Amino acid sequence: MTCEELSACVNAQQDGVVIALFVQPRASKNSLCGLQGEELKVRLTSPPVEGAANKLCCTFFAKLLGVSKSSVTLIRGDKSRHKQIVVEGVSLDEVKQRLAKAF
Repeated sequence: MTCEELSACVNAQQDGVVIALFVQPRASKNSLCGLQGEELKVRLTSPPVEGAANKLCCTFFAKLLGVSKSSVTLIRGDKSRHKQIVVEGVSLDEVKQRLAKAF
């Protein structure tokens, strides 16, 4: 996966970098799977019950991007597979490079 391909799902805003996600819960392991439309597909081990998948999603991306857990916030899609998170404290280019290395 290249940084240019990630441009469809990763955008800069004034409060941080926004990443559009398609989340598949109850997977065998946490992983990035590629692009699905204009969203980054991510598989998570947690079930979609009582916000567990949302919490794991933020924790997974914090670790993946090398930022604190409090720097990653779910901003859209609390009860949907289509989610958006915002990452604070890193630039757009850093996020794209770190995501590209994770594949």
